[in-house]
This record gives sequence, structure tokens and C-alpha cells, in this order.
Amino acid sequence: MSAPAASAPPTPGPAPRSAPAPVSPASRRIALGVIATGLLMTVLDGSIVTVAMPAIQDDLGFSPAGLSWVVNAYLIAFGSLLLLAGRLGDLIGRRHMFVAGTAVFTAASLLAGVAASPGVLIAARFLQGVGSAMASAVGLGILVTLFTEPGERARAIALFSFTGAAGASIGQVLGGVLTDGLSWHWIFFINLPIGLAALLVAVRVLPADRGEGRAAGADVIGALLVTAGLMLGIYTVVEVEKDGWMSAPTLGLGSLTLVLLTAFVVRQATARTPLMPLRILRSRSVSGANLVQVLMVAALYSFQVLVALYLQNVLGYGAAATGLAMLPAAVVIGAVSLGVSARLSARFGDRNVLLAGLVLLIGVLGLLTRVPVHAHYVTDLLPVMLLAAGFGLALPALTALGMSGAGDGDAGLASGLFNTTQQIGMAIGVAVLSTLAATRTDTLLADGLGRAEALTGGYHLAFTVGTGLLVAAFGLAFVVLRRPGRTPTA
Repeated sequence: MSAPAASAPPTPGPAPRSAPAPVSPASRRIALGVIATGLLMTVLDGSIVTVAMPAIQDDLGFSPAGLSWVVNAYLIAFGSLLLLAGRLGDLIGRRHMFVAGTAVFTAASLLAGVAASPGVLIAARFLQGVGSAMASAVGLGILVTLFTEPGERARAIALFSFTGAAGASIGQVLGGVLTDGLSWHWIFFINLPIGLAALLVAVRVLPADRGEGRAAGADVIGALLVTAGLMLGIYTVVEVEKDGWMSAPTLGLGSLTLVLLTAFVVRQATARTPLMPLRILRSRSVSGANLVQVLMVAALYSFQVLVALYLQNVLGYGAAATGLAMLPAAVVIGAVSLGVSARLSARFGDRNVLLAGLVLLIGVLGLLTRVPVHAHYVTDLLPVMLLAAGFGLALPALTALGMSGAGDGDAGLASGLFNTTQQIGMAIGVAVLSTLAATRTDTLLADGLGRAEALTGGYHLAFTVGTGLLVAAFGLAFVVLRRPGRTPTA
């Protein structure tokens, strides 16, 4: 795609996106490192906080209900703003959006680290979510425009996916070490040198893209509808465990969410310059990959979070020991995603690699449905950690499919959409699986079982439902993604 001539007279309608200047291979690799670093900060921030929450509660005096908002404030801002941030990145330039988001996240991390009251910390977490959404929404968009050759792109996506998958396990270990060795404040302060370094490198190596310009239209009404709908929907989901599925608040807010999101879809079908052109959903690879991701991420919440709770609440592991126990999963995910996933995708296609990864993940949760109360790590849990290699196959392939139907002008939007469905899947996993586990545990306690047995029974139910979600994801991928898509050339 060529850049518009400098002397061309202005014309009505959206301005064509200017072609970025050629980037050297070395600069592309550094840019990939910057994008991966931005993702790593986001993922670390999500997992590192969970380990430090007891210390935060003791220090700042959070109530049990208020403490959950240390996580929820971040999740609501992050999940609801991704789609808007992705489209704005297409309009004003993805580098500008990435740099601005990294700056907001870094500044908010400083505010969170010095917070001396619950209100300040919750506000800082919300701002962290805003910054993460701005940077994360365009990260994949920058990546797919930097790496256009299929083999290079597959390797870049594999590294990007590994960063996200491994970051969660690293965060749990790091959170325990920092909290025990220094204080909970340092789980936020650690973002400062990383964020500043990423900013300094990003402005030098990320390709400058002018974007489509404001003439392409920001669709303010559509932006308000989708942001309000997603924010309200995620809030409703994270409050389900407290209010219940059939309570008046859940039903009322859920109905309002549906009204807002339906109005957004209608608006996108009729607006002259829609925020999310519905054409992007006509691609089977884009729409199918996003649906598969919702199911897969919802199921894998039970692995990432509930396994950690099982290790601590049933087996008595500490925070750092829990992170170390889950480290083999991060290692095999990294080895597979960085070492073989790109080669397998080049040989067998993204769809087949995705299906193989889903089969392994079904094995992971299937084994966990039978994990005993008095488990031995080597025989009962280590095989589960090793089978997590399926995530190293599934996520890079799914990411490639999710971006494959988007042209250069929609890369930021496709990236924002893919990240949004990831957050929706996580919110569904939090609501459904944690609620099922808690309800089942309460029932078993009422029946006279001991605490460890009741907790294990609750986790078993969550793992069983998670297995079913993965089976549904496999079936959907098999049917909808039967023709693997390739990324169109700009």
C-alpha cells in the first residue's frame, strides 16, 4: 500500500493510512522486545497483585469486599477500553497510542506504590487498567505490520504469546519474593524502571504511522455505547459471586448491558464512520478465533487461578512455593511456543496446531478433575504442568488466526477486539468457575466434609466445567476454522 502523494488535494472521507518507513531487521527485533515488555508488565501486574493482597489488606485496612476492587478496578478499566483504544490507535497512529498507554501505566504504578489509603490505591489501579488498555490494544497491530513475512510473523507471535503465558507464573513467584522480602509497595515500584526503559526505546524503534486521521471518524456515540456496555457487563460479572446469578442487581445490570451492546451493534451497522466496522467480523478466522478464545480463556482461568488456590488452601503451599510449583508450566509453554509452534504452524497450518493444543489442554483439566486431597506433586501435579505445553501451541495459533483477516488499516481494531474477547473470557471464567467452586464447597461443608475435602470437591466441579468449555472450543474451532486463513498482504 503506497502513501498518499504530498501534493494531493484534500478529499472528503477517511484519509488513507500512511505507509510506515521501512524498518531494519535489528530495529524490528528491538520493537518486538518493546511490545513484549509492554505485555509482560500488563500480565505481571495482574498476577503479582493477587499474591500481595493479604499484605495490602493488613496495611491499608481494606474490608474483605473492598479488597476485591484492587483487582476489579483494573479489570473493568482494562477490559472495557480495549476496543476503543484499538480503533483510536488506527486513527491517530498506533505508536502514539502505545507510548501514551505505557506512560499512563507507569505513572499510575508510581501512584499505586505510594498509596496510603484504599481509595487512592483503587483509583491508581483503575488508571493502570486505562494505560494497559491503550498499550495492549495496539501491540498486536504494530507486530503484524512490522513482520509481514509468514515465517517471521509466526515466530514474533510465538514470542508475544509466550510472554503473556509465562508472565502469569513469573508474577506469582516475583510477587511472593517482593512482598516477603521488601513490601507490597514494590510490586508496583518494579514497573517504574521497566516502563521508563520501554518508553525510551519505543519512541526510537517503533515505526511512525500517521494513522487514518480524525477525518476517518471516531464515532463518539458508538464509543460511549460499547465502553459503557463492556464496563457495566464486566462489573456485573465480577459481582456475581456476591449477588448471585438470579438476583435483581445481576438481572437488571445484565439486561442493561445487553441493551447497550445491542445498540452498539445497530449503531455500527448504520454509522457513516463506525468505531468497529462490522466487515471485520465477516472473516471466519477473525470471528471464529475470537469465539474460541472466549471459551478457552474462561476454561483456563480454572488452571491459572484455581490450581494456585488448591496448592495454598488444600496442600498448604506458601505464595512463593505456589509460584515455583507452577513454574514448570511456564517453562514448557515457553519451550513449545518459542521452539516449535511456529515451525508446526508453517508445516501443518494454524488451525491444526490450535486443535492439537486444545487436545492437550483438555487433558490438563481432565486430570485435575481427579486430583486428590493429599496429592503428591511429582505424580499428581507435575504431569498436569507438563501438559500445559498445549497452551504454547494453542495461543500463538489462535492469535495468528485472530489477526489473519485484518488488513493494515484494521490491524489496531483487530488487536483491540482480540484483547477484548480475552478479557471477556477471563471475566466469564472468574464469575462462572469461582462461583461454582464456592457453591459446591459450601454444600459439601454443610454435608459434614472437612475443609480440605470440601474445597477439593469445589475445585473438581470447576475443572469439570472448564473441561467442557475446552471441548466446546475444540468443536467450534474444528467447524468454523476449517479453512485456516492467511494474513492478507497490505
